[in-house]
Amino acid sequence: MWIADNWNEYEVIDTSGGEKLERWGRYILLRPDPQVLWNTPKTNPAWKKLNAHYHRSKKGGGEWEFFDLPEQWSIHYRELTFHLKPFSFKHTGLFPEQAVNWDWFSELIAGAGRPVRVLNLFAYTGGATCAAAKAGASVTHVDASKGMVGWAKENAEASGLADAPIRWLVDDCVKFVEREIRRGNHYDAIIMDPPSYGRGPKGEIWKIEEKIHPFIALCAQLLSDNPLFFLVNSYTTGLAPAVLTYLISTEVAAKYGGRVVSDEIGLPVSDNGLVLPCGAAGRWQP
Repeated sequence: MWIADNWNEYEVIDTSGGEKLERWGRYILLRPDPQVLWNTPKTNPAWKKLNAHYHRSKKGGGEWEFFDLPEQWSIHYRELTFHLKPFSFKHTGLFPEQAVNWDWFSELIAGAGRPVRVLNLFAYTGGATCAAAKAGASVTHVDASKGMVGWAKENAEASGLADAPIRWLVDDCVKFVEREIRRGNHYDAIIMDPPSYGRGPKGEIWKIEEKIHPFIALCAQLLSDNPLFFLVNSYTTGLAPAVLTYLISTEVAAKYGGRVVSDEIGLPVSDNGLVLPCGAAGRWQP
């Protein structure tokens, strides 16, 4: 498992009873997590010092209960700054486990010794975009949500990247890739974080089981003659690391050679020494 263990301002303190106890900077949040299938004693005093608690409803969804939490606050990772706020379906606007991928591709970008063009698809609030730009890449950031792209811009500005070569686009990712192919544009690296299910700006339906393989095949057509990396993230339970390896191998490694490695990604749990699984990632590099 690839473990995001370089955080200073974020930690999973403890896990029990279907929930994870987290520290986001100075604030303690309690959120549900489907991987936490165990019940262990809640001995850490932070369990009783919550700033916010997300309660999941048995009917689906849920709601936040706030005790003492600002509408927005920030945390840092290395040289990056991220604005956080609690919003729909338990999210805060950041997936800390992705830092293990940021570290991986940042090293590749910084060591490339040449200009690197990165395409970030389903780019959310821009964690990967900011990490790639900070490492020296020019980035095209694409997400179907205008609000998420605006949030990503705020994170870039807070990280000192207001003047970085980042192109911000609100667009359906599939249609954007198809247009880029027709335009003859190419990228040295592609990052994608596709949802299990989603809708584009005009109601386009995305179901990952049906769309992921043809989409990876489409994106492979955008790679330059000397690509640097290809990264696919997944939070879909049925999409095991071995499946990601096969998908990337058939469409990227078959043409460019190199190697594909996929694994779970996770976060260390301070109180019990466990590692909390948080999805999977598949990585290709020459």
